[in-house]
Amino acid sequence: SSGINAEWPLRPGECVAWAPELCTPHINEAIKTENAKAAKSEGPFLVSGSRDKTIKVFDVSTGSCIISLIGHDNWVRQAIFHPSGKFIVSCGDDKTLRVWDFKNRRCTKTINAHEHFVTCLDFHKSTPYVITGSVDQLCKVWECR
Repeated sequence: SSGINAEWPLRPGECVAWAPELCTPHINEAIKTENAKAAKSEGPFLVSGSRDKTIKVFDVSTGSCIISLIGHDNWVRQAIFHPSGKFIVSCGDDKTLRVWDFKNRRCTKTINAHEHFVTCLDFHKSTPYVITGSVDQLCKVWECR
């Protein structure tokens, strides 16, 4: 046995991140928004970003894509869940940092973050800050508000 329970083909350059457990009720609420008869899932869930400019949330237990977000103008380099569990934050080759309300499947904020591709982002563990890194050789710290 290889230990692999599920696998999905990823296009080159796609990024993935696990959804923290506190996201589960918010993801289930988002699923119900789209399909009132959808069954509740305990996950686990993951988010992916790709060259096709989309962000997708997958239910690992079923292997299905349960949420798709469209709005980036170029390759999505990273997508992660906000610490509150209610949002996804992404960055990409369109030089932006974006905040997504995944329940309503819309981008709520777009920041023109860098002069070149934004390649990575992360949240500070105890203060409301996001850091981005870019091909422009800069790291920038953003306050969440």
